[in-house]
Amino acid sequence: MPRAAVLVLDSVGIGGAPDASRYGDEGADTVGHIAEWCARGDGDRPGLRSGPLRVPNLVSLGLGHACACATGRIPPGLEGEVKRACYGSAIETSRGKDTPSGHWELAGAPVTFEWGYFPNTKPCFPRDLVEALCAEAGLPGILGDCYASGTAIIDELGEEHLKTGKPICYTSVDSVFQIAAHEEAFGLERLYEVCKIARRLLDPLRIGRVIARPFVGTPETGFRRTPNRRDFAVPPPSPTILERAASAGRDVVSIGKIADIFAHSGTGRVLKGAGNMAMFDRTLEGFSSLADGGLLFANFVDFDTEFGHRRDVPGYAAALEAFDARLPELFNLMRPGDLLIITADHGCDPTWKGTDHTREQVPILALGLNREPGSIGRRATYADVGATVAKHLGLEPPIAGTSFA
Repeated sequence: MPRAAVLVLDSVGIGGAPDASRYGDEGADTVGHIAEWCARGDGDRPGLRSGPLRVPNLVSLGLGHACACATGRIPPGLEGEVKRACYGSAIETSRGKDTPSGHWELAGAPVTFEWGYFPNTKPCFPRDLVEALCAEAGLPGILGDCYASGTAIIDELGEEHLKTGKPICYTSVDSVFQIAAHEEAFGLERLYEVCKIARRLLDPLRIGRVIARPFVGTPETGFRRTPNRRDFAVPPPSPTILERAASAGRDVVSIGKIADIFAHSGTGRVLKGAGNMAMFDRTLEGFSSLADGGLLFANFVDFDTEFGHRRDVPGYAAALEAFDARLPELFNLMRPGDLLIITADHGCDPTWKGTDHTREQVPILALGLNREPGSIGRRATYADVGATVAKHLGLEPPIAGTSFA
C-alpha cells in the first residue's frame, strides 16, 4: 500500500491571500520578500549566510513556480525547471491566521466559526477569568495581562516572576492564551497543570490554544525559552485525515507539535525534537518505520517562532537553506507509490510590520502524485491537501477539499 507524508513548514507563506487586507496584511509575502532581501544583500549575516537564497531542492519541486501561482512572479533565486513534481498555491478559507486553523484546514477540517480573541488593552483578560484561574491553580496573581512578544515579555518580567511566583500571562492577535513560567523555580509540571485549568476556563470563550512557555535563566545571565513548550488546543471541528487514517487502522506518526495542534485526536505515534534539524531527524526516523498505508504529519516550527515572529530575515533564510539541504535524505527513503507534500499553514513575513502572523497563501509541492508533473494551479482551499492524501491512501475523504491527484 502507498504511504504519505505531509511536511508543514510553519509560516512559510508565499504571498498575500485574497482577503489579506481584512487582516492588515495586503502585500505580505514571506518567501518572496526573504528572497528579495537576500538578492540585494540585506539577507547577509557574517558567519551565517550570504548572497541569494539557495534552496535548489525546493526549487526543483516547484517552489518558485508555486510563488508565481500566488503572486504572478517568481522570486529572485527561485527560478528553475520542475521535472518530477506538481506545484501550486492554496488559499485559506478558515477564519483567522493562526496555527490550528491552518493545520486543521490542511487536514480537511476548515474552521467555519469565529474564534474568540482578547482586546489589545491592558489589562486584556476578563477579570473573572483571572480570578478563577488564580483561585483554582493556587496562584498569587499573574503578570503581563497584555499583548506581548514572548521573548520580550520574559526579559521584562522574568525577574519579577522569580520574586513573586506569579506566572506571566499574555496574548497576541491570535486566539491564544500564553503562560510563561520558570521551568525550575515554578516547575514544568506545575506550569502544565495551570495550563490545563486555563484550557477548561477558556473553552466558553472559544480561545483556540493555551500555550505553556517554560523558560530558564537568571536576571544576570538572561532568560531563554526551553524546548518544553506545550500547546493545549481545542479539538478540530470535524474528522481530519489523521482521524480517518487512525480509524482505518493505519500507522500514523506525528512529528513536533502536530499532536498538540490536533488535541491528540488520531495523532498516533508522537516524535518530538528541539529545533528544525532535530525535527528533520525525527521525520526521517518516522518515515523509515512508517508502515504501508501509513501517514506521517510533521511541523517545522522554527521558521515561525525563531525567525518569523522575531523578524529575522537572515535567520529565516538560513533555516530555509538548512531544511532544503536535507531534503535528499527524505527523497532517498521514498518507495514507489509514496506521496510527499510540502506546504505551510500561514505566513509570518519577517519584513512585515509588527511580530504577528501574516494572512498568506501557502505552497503545495507534491512528489509522487499519480499524474503528470506540473502546475495544479491556485487551489481554493488548503483542504485540497487533505482530500488528496485521503484519496492517495484510500481513506474516506474529509468533509472539505478536492483532490488534485
